[in-house]
Amino acid sequence: MVDKMMKYSFILLSGETEGFLTKLQELGVVDVTRSAKPIDDRSARMLDNVAASRKLIGRLESLDYTKDTEYEAIAKAYEQTPVPADAIAESEKVLVQLGELELDRAAAEKDLNLRRPWGDFDKTRIDQLKTLGYTVRYYAVNRKLFSPEWAELYPLEIISEDKNNIWFVTIAQDCETYSFPVEAIAAPEGSWKEAEARLDVIKTRIIEAKAQILRCREVIPHIKENCNKELADLDLYLAKASTESAADNLLNVLEGFAPVENDAELSKTFDEMGILYIKEEAKEDDNPPIKLKNNWFTRQFEVLTGMYGMPVYGEYDPTPIVAPFFLLFFAMCMGDAGYGILLILIGMFLKYKMADSGLGKMNGLVTFLGIGTLVIGLFLGTFFGMSILEASWAPGWLKAICVDGWFPDGKIAGFPAQMVLAVGIGVFHICLAMVVKTIGFTKRFGFRNTISTWGWTLLIVGGIILTALGMMEVMGPVAMKWSVIALATVSCLGIFIFNTPGRNPLMNIGSGLWDTYNMVTGLLGDVLSYIRLYALGLAGGMLGNAFNIMGTMILDIPVPGINWVFCIVILIFGHVLNLAMSCLGAFVHPLRLTFVEYFKNSGYEGTGKFYNPLTTEKE
Repeated sequence: MVDKMMKYSFILLSGETEGFLTKLQELGVVDVTRSAKPIDDRSARMLDNVAASRKLIGRLESLDYTKDTEYEAIAKAYEQTPVPADAIAESEKVLVQLGELELDRAAAEKDLNLRRPWGDFDKTRIDQLKTLGYTVRYYAVNRKLFSPEWAELYPLEIISEDKNNIWFVTIAQDCETYSFPVEAIAAPEGSWKEAEARLDVIKTRIIEAKAQILRCREVIPHIKENCNKELADLDLYLAKASTESAADNLLNVLEGFAPVENDAELSKTFDEMGILYIKEEAKEDDNPPIKLKNNWFTRQFEVLTGMYGMPVYGEYDPTPIVAPFFLLFFAMCMGDAGYGILLILIGMFLKYKMADSGLGKMNGLVTFLGIGTLVIGLFLGTFFGMSILEASWAPGWLKAICVDGWFPDGKIAGFPAQMVLAVGIGVFHICLAMVVKTIGFTKRFGFRNTISTWGWTLLIVGGIILTALGMMEVMGPVAMKWSVIALATVSCLGIFIFNTPGRNPLMNIGSGLWDTYNMVTGLLGDVLSYIRLYALGLAGGMLGNAFNIMGTMILDIPVPGINWVFCIVILIFGHVLNLAMSCLGAFVHPLRLTFVEYFKNSGYEGTGKFYNPLTTEKE
């Protein structure tokens, strides 16, 4: 549900404003109306600092040298590296240096590889030969292109060779001319040992840089603390900049909102401070921020509502309805009890091993989705791609709860029972949305302005109810006839005649006909969309079964031990892959059914503002 809000209007002396805002920040419950954008260079600079700090934190946290081949050397250097006085500046400096050093290492390794075949030689000796009138030319030739006859024809000396290439030189007097079959290459800059020594220096500097980074990682909590303080200061600055000046800038007028439950404590605090303020219960026209208040189960699904948008004040909170239906839709799209068990285990892992992370805070949602998948998977009769109805290991009571076993050949009127179930759930979901829309619009806009909405709800929802009563023979033919006539008459009057009170009836009829076209075509597409609940579950089950078949086929290979290893590998890889793909589809498609089919038919706007109190605790 949407928490009730109290609106506060504060009238402050200019000199009191900053101190009062600081007090509100300490209280941490008042959402002060702020400017939506940075006001000036100062606030923009503060935002840049926060962004840079967060980027730095992300880079530092992503670095892991435990798998580095030089980790022992890094750890040893780390013990001798002091904690930097300015961790932020030092981290930024060292990260840049490390990047440059990595480029230098790549160049040094390339240079070493070029020099190594020429061995350890003194370049000055080669230069001396030149002064004596001799020219040394260097060659690197593929072994297939090298001819042994060259050694007899030219003053050639092989320096080194491997299975692919041969490196050699020719030494001749400057007056001696000859044409060699291949082009000479550039002379090496020096001995390979010189290049190796240079590479060792670079590696040592890299190790020292990584050790410095590890030291900088120790102060990440301090960097986060400074980042949060900067955010709180920015929030305070924007709140102050959003005040309206009056009485020749002697007074500042400030507006804020807080939950009604905090009113007594806040009023007492403001009175003690001697602050002049006016309070009243917030109205929809005030556009107050939205704070949701739900039970322990529904609260896990508030993130889904937030993804679409918060309700406006006076609008209903869709989360209590979104929660059970999204859980049901997700479970039907997964459709496998075995995968439900895995999701429960993942949820427990997130709770106990990653509780402080952003992903860890989703543990409740993941666990509930896992429980729902387990229950619905048993109901649909699938366990890790295996059919429970056909499994010899499944007890009779487990087979008895499978929906396909309730009907001959698992079909209803010639259609798969699970598909009919999915469509039935869709019809109920849309009908519920229409009822919610009718009640919500009547509460917000009054009955007079929602007659058309009432007409459509009575026609569709009432028609479905009457059809069900007729099929169950609860009502006799005569009662059914007059009920249908009464329902159709009242609905048509609301849809075609009184849809817009006070307007020309002919205009109303035209508007009603247009609404009829949109409603009929829209509802048909909406209902058919729910078939995806059946299709995705079926696809996931078939893919899981395919991996099971592949695994069992491997067991037919007459290699004891090896066949079981490959079977287990295929089953683990296949089901992990299928679980990941199924989770993606089971999240996206129910989300679409919620955002498009349900929200559209329930009239949900979702344009409200998040409750964001002025506080020192920022994330």
